[in-house]
Amino acid sequence: MTMSGAKNFDRETLERALAELGRRAFAADRTVEIVIYGGSALLLTLNRQINTGDVDAVFEGSKDFVRKLAAEIAEEFEWDENWLNDGVKGWLSKRDADPDVKALFKTYPSEESPGLRVYTAKPEYLFAMKCRAMRVGGVETNSDIDDIKLLIRAIGLSNSQDAMTLVEKFYPQNMLQPKTRLGLEEIFSNLGLDEGTASSSSAT
Repeated sequence: MTMSGAKNFDRETLERALAELGRRAFAADRTVEIVIYGGSALLLTLNRQINTGDVDAVFEGSKDFVRKLAAEIAEEFEWDENWLNDGVKGWLSKRDADPDVKALFKTYPSEESPGLRVYTAKPEYLFAMKCRAMRVGGVETNSDIDDIKLLIRAIGLSNSQDAMTLVEKFYPQNMLQPKTRLGLEEIFSNLGLDEGTASSSSAT
């Protein structure tokens, strides 16, 4: 397996990597579970056409075992040793333990040979995480903004107030910066929404 570009995953490479991880886990008579977030989750669930340099995941139940397999794969295919990492943990919501905010994506290498069960954060959760991490700067030059716009459409949000209410279901106001609300207002304005409408969308 080779990565496209500068050590980046496209969807094909990512799925092959997960299949390889699952194959090795099954060969060791283990079935492990990981939850994938960020760009990799968008790549898998919404077919977001991006390349991502690493896979943001949490694998608390089998941390040492998964890291061992990931390191073996990295060495064999000359990948970055941190291609699978749990750096996203600092961005997780207190609702992360709620099963309703995640969904089973796929079992690798197959349901008949279950070595790895991959869960992904649902679009509403991914949206809240992206908004919380929204970078300072012009929204038109920020790659995260494209992800936020994609999620707005996938969820069906129609105005910034509903969007902010959704974000606050995952993160209390004291964990959010003023730029979050301002950024959402600008994004919806650029999308041609939020033009004085009083309509409200469901964001459960």
